[in-house]
Amino acid sequence: MKYVYYSIIMLATASFIFNATKLDLDNLLVGESQIGVISMIAALCVVVLMAIMLVSQRIKNKYEALS
Repeated sequence: MKYVYYSIIMLATASFIFNATKLDLDNLLVGESQIGVISMIAALCVVVLMAIMLVSQRIKNKYEALS
């Protein structure tokens, strides 16, 4: 399951980079640039959530090892 989390993190990172190329720094919240900003925020949320899942998986494994 750990590899699924890492692959999702890699896909979210690729999505973040792709959407960063769509930004127009003069008009961030207009047109295609707005979609890019929203998608970048969503990709960052996915990375954070997957990091939380990885940490919780490690905690679970340590807890089961102690029992």
